[in-house]
Amino acid sequence: MTLVKEPPGRVRARRPVAAPALRRRDRRDNLAGYLFMSPWIAGFLLLTAGPMIASLYFAFTDYNLFTTPSWIGLDNFTRMFADARWRKSVEVTAQYVVIGTPLKLLLALGVALLLARNGRGQGFYRAAFYAPSLIGASVTVGFVWRALFSDNALVDRAQSFLGLHVGGWVGDPEWVLYCLAALTVWQFGAPMVIFLAGLKQVPRELYEAAAVDGAGPLRRFWSVTLPMISPVLFFNVLLETIHAFQIFGSAYVVSNATCGPADSALVYTCYLYQKGFKEAQMGFASAMAWMLLLAVALVTAVLFRSQKRWVHYEEAAR
Repeated sequence: MTLVKEPPGRVRARRPVAAPALRRRDRRDNLAGYLFMSPWIAGFLLLTAGPMIASLYFAFTDYNLFTTPSWIGLDNFTRMFADARWRKSVEVTAQYVVIGTPLKLLLALGVALLLARNGRGQGFYRAAFYAPSLIGASVTVGFVWRALFSDNALVDRAQSFLGLHVGGWVGDPEWVLYCLAALTVWQFGAPMVIFLAGLKQVPRELYEAAAVDGAGPLRRFWSVTLPMISPVLFFNVLLETIHAFQIFGSAYVVSNATCGPADSALVYTCYLYQKGFKEAQMGFASAMAWMLLLAVALVTAVLFRSQKRWVHYEEAAR
């Protein structure tokens, strides 16, 4: 029993709640929790888990969306590795990830360093730099980007004014991938905000101590800022790399739904779309989707493995 204090001189014993009553109350609480979670659970099962299981089955079948799937084992995967356009899509996607992701993160970090300083109008500048991340994935922006980088458009005229006669980037197989990379770099607002939050957490005492020791701005950045924001840097590298592998809308719209010219913008998801919905080879497309998932998982594992060498956590230093 639990003793409950009353006015001085009196102590009353409170009877404990019976175990069956506690179990009934726990069941009611659990039922209420599952009831509130039921929309999310239903959405996950119907829109995520269910389609994933179905696509895993289709990956081992010959399925064209109109007939019953027939089991063919690993034939889709063997065809995939022998497909020259599939290998081209892997190459284009890898180039896009290697070019676009580092440039985007470098620009985001540079702008975050400028905005981390106290000054007038910081809120306006932060909102202005973040805005492209909200609209960058829209189809409208893709059309605008294609118009800017077409022949005799704004970018082409600016290049000609500077003496660079390379024509429009959209129609040039050597430049269209850089056009897509420029679009993703333009959407640097989201990682910039994350970098800015990390920079705000760096203790000012570290900079003061480094300045007393004679460290210049570059030395303070290399020895103080980077180690202190390395967890944030790792998070941004991981997130932006995964996003880069999933590029589709911008490549599809900028290339005018051709993923070209000459397959120069044939990113992986664009070829997957062509196989699944234009050629009705859904079994092959499902196999491609699972290969993409495995590739992203492998890259993620490598990044997590490498973080032990360059990511510094405050708890580990104690």
